[in-house]
Amino acid sequence: MTGEDVYAGAGVGAAPQPERSVSVHDLAHRFPGTDVLFEHLDFTAIPGQTVAICGPSGCGKSTLLSILAGWEKPYHGTVERKNVERVGWVFQNPYGVPGRTALDHVVFPLLAKGLRRREAEPQALEAMGLFDLEYAADRRFGELSGGEAQRLMLARAVCSRPDMLLVDEPTAQLDTRTAHSVSHVLGNLAGQGMIVLVATHDPDTRDACGRVIDLADYAPGDNEDSGFAPAGGNEPAEPTDSAPAGGGSREADGGGPTDDSTDIAENGSEVRS
Repeated sequence: MTGEDVYAGAGVGAAPQPERSVSVHDLAHRFPGTDVLFEHLDFTAIPGQTVAICGPSGCGKSTLLSILAGWEKPYHGTVERKNVERVGWVFQNPYGVPGRTALDHVVFPLLAKGLRRREAEPQALEAMGLFDLEYAADRRFGELSGGEAQRLMLARAVCSRPDMLLVDEPTAQLDTRTAHSVSHVLGNLAGQGMIVLVATHDPDTRDACGRVIDLADYAPGDNEDSGFAPAGGNEPAEPTDSAPAGGGSREADGGGPTDDSTDIAENGSEVRS
């Protein structure tokens, strides 16, 4: 089964897609009191290819995803989004509602689109099958392993079908065989009208993507002063930390998700309009 099969089953693959893109122009970023992470970054991402964002730890891969989503203001440069209204995000640490089943999590975005449960379940199961998760449909989220929860959020993102999908280290918690399978699926998703960007350290994921942007190529030189003025004349705000679900146990803690469908929508594979 491929990503194309799931979209055809969902009845959304046949509709003509608007011309869609996200472009960055002379982008640079730093947080207050820190060095520049990257500079002079220019690229355009469109549907039809999955883009890998690579580079060493701390180079700004996740920060770049935040900038593309509009959650973080760049220190310098601009981001232009064309026909991108819905942004989906699959976090490195998966979030969910511990007491709800895996199938509940994947069904929810389809219900939100107006489908009835009996119509949504077969499509959700197809998406779960894409990531070899059919067997876990009736398991509670709190009973899933870290790798299973990560794949579940990817399946959920497929059903959400945002205009732009941002995926942060999708194979970090997966074994080698499963990581290879997931990487192959991610490499096929962009052909379905979504812009797909994946931050990754994994060579298999990188190789499965149609285009690679290595932030190491955009790191400032050791003796260079970027000389950039902050975008809009203001320093960006300090990043805020989110509280991920624990590694093995996924019990909700203070401020975490509660057993409520709104929380399913706002955590895990998040979609912002």
